[in-house]
Amino acid sequence: MNAATKPRLLVVDDALIMRAMIKDVARHAGWEIAGEAATGAEAVTRYRELKPDLVTLDIVMPEMDGVEALRTIRAEDPAARVVMVSAIDQRAKLTECIQLGARDFVVKPFDRQALGSLFQNLIPHA
Repeated sequence: MNAATKPRLLVVDDALIMRAMIKDVARHAGWEIAGEAATGAEAVTRYRELKPDLVTLDIVMPEMDGVEALRTIRAEDPAARVVMVSAIDQRAKLTECIQLGARDFVVKPFDRQALGSLFQNLIPHA
C-alpha cells in the first residue's frame, strides 16, 4: 500500500445496520470499504477474493460464527488483521479470538469516536 492508496476494509456482520455504521465510521477514518459479508462463510470467501488490509468480524452469525471464520482466515493467511465485533456478554469468545490472532475487539453498542480511533490506529504504514 502506498501513501496515495487508502487501506481496504472488509466489514462482516449479519446485521445490515451494524455494517452500515462500521462502514460510515471507517470511511471517515480514511478507509476504503473493499467489501462486506453477512455470514462467517461469506467472510472467508470475500477475504480470499479481496485480501483486505483489515477485517471487522462479528462473532455471532449464521452458517459459520466469527470465531470459526477467524480461525479459517488466519490459518490461510497468518498475517491477516482482524478486529472482532461482539456483544458485551461474549468475553470468553473474545479471549479465544485474541488467542487466535485477532488484533483487537469492539463491543456493541460501540461509541463512534472510539471506533474511529481504533480504525485510525490500525491504518497500515508502508
